[in-house]
Amino acid sequence: MDNKLYVGNLSYSTRDDSLRRAFSEFGSVNSAKVMMERESDRSKGFGFVEMGSAQEAQAAIEGLNGRQVDGRALTVNIARPMEPRSGGSFRGGSNNRY
Repeated sequence: MDNKLYVGNLSYSTRDDSLRRAFSEFGSVNSAKVMMERESDRSKGFGFVEMGSAQEAQAAIEGLNGRQVDGRALTVNIARPMEPRSGGSFRGGSNNRY
């Protein structure tokens, strides 16, 4: 089991420090990061927490999944590696249109 957690359904007002406080109840928190929108500087509604150990991560999942934090019931589970994005890629040059 891993110690990196995905945290979903965050309030738009949740910040790194409040996320860290919530998870510190279950062990040492190596990092807590709320993903933010660049334009509005508000939460995207999810973040990531790295706990000190796999046991602490499991305790945090059991203790916080479904629990209210900043008025929202959190979704907490093991973070999966980011999958490669699909879609078009930009290639410079002509597109052969006249």
